[in-house]
Amino acid sequence: MQAMASAKEKVSNMVSSAKEHADIYKAKAEEKAEKARARNKEEKEIADEREKAKVAEAKMQHHGAKAEHKAEKEHAKHSHSLHVPEAGIRTHAHGLGLHHEVDTCDTVYPTAGAPPPSKYL
Repeated sequence: MQAMASAKEKVSNMVSSAKEHADIYKAKAEEKAEKARARNKEEKEIADEREKAKVAEAKMQHHGAKAEHKAEKEHAKHSHSLHVPEAGIRTHAHGLGLHHEVDTCDTVYPTAGAPPPSKYL
């Protein structure tokens, strides 16, 4: 299970890295277009600062996504070890045999559609 979480984290990191590179490319292209439209040196400097801010934002989002992927991996690593029994069924071992008991209080029925099944059907 841990290998699967690690693979998912790696793929997610690759996707966010690709998105980061696409955002950086887009920022650089927008900066070039803005510089071409600029009429003076100040407008070109503003375009350059905007490009730097967009690149920094893309990198920040990438690192935030990587931290989120790491947290998901850690959560998956710790949550799979908890064993949650099926709702409505309890098993008791008395002597040599196992006895199953159905608990109707824990049974969950769908909220829409058909009514809950009747025990007299």
